[in-house]
Amino acid sequence: MKKFVEDFKDFIARGNALDLAVGVIIGAAFGAIVNSLVSDVIMPPLGMLLGKVDFNNLYIQLNKAAVSLPKGTTLAAAQEQGAVVIAYGSFLMTILNFLIIAFFIFLLVKGVSKLSDVTKKEEVAEPTTKTCPFCISEIPVEATRCPHCTSQLT
Repeated sequence: MKKFVEDFKDFIARGNALDLAVGVIIGAAFGAIVNSLVSDVIMPPLGMLLGKVDFNNLYIQLNKAAVSLPKGTTLAAAQEQGAVVIAYGSFLMTILNFLIIAFFIFLLVKGVSKLSDVTKKEEVAEPTTKTCPFCISEIPVEATRCPHCTSQLT
């Protein structure tokens, strides 16, 4: 048991586990922000454009014979009365959340990729070859004599 605890401490102390934990926490917070963006900022104007539609209350009742609901009943009220429903409005909002998160992750990956390309371009490799001034052949930088024309190089 003591070895297990020590191995667990070693695992947690590694940078990868801590990075993963931080990533999950930031991801959850970002998900909450996007969820609020979709439900509080994007969907209300979209609902107004589509004729005052509240996406949170879009559903299809499956058991109409068992539970009679008046027209315009909210999703919460329908579920409270025992109606079996498919809440497709919530599903649409979840899809929109996913698309927005995927778009921002795409932008993040593109930005990191572009940043890494910039840093790679700054790392200029030293040349490994040079040109012989006599025969214009390509030879190693360390060469003191051209292997093609046998000229002595300075």
